Amino acid sequence: MVYELHGPLFFASVSHFQDLFNCKQDPDDVIIEFQYSRVMDHSAIEAIDSLAERYVNAGKTLHLRHVSPECRRLLHRAGDLVEVNVLEDPRYRVAVNELA
Repeated sequence: MVYELHGPLFFASVSHFQDLFNCKQDPDDVIIEFQYSRVMDHSAIEAIDSLAERYVNAGKTLHLRHVSPECRRLLHRAGDLVEVNVLEDPRYRVAVNELA
């Protein structure tokens, strides 16, 4: 199953983002496509990490595609789930104090 996100993921959209996923009913292999989205702040990072933890605890495999290198560095629990594609992955900054 592929979830294709559109638009920025930030503090105001995190709740909607979390509501999109049904871990129990999803297949064992799930992809989240960020090609048309951007991870904007720490709230988005936490939402992705939290979602990854839910899928891992359910024994399912979660893949994160087209995540920026900076975002990848900030993901603590979900960092290993990112599919790295140096030619296609976007480059942008995430607004957090952790990199300051």
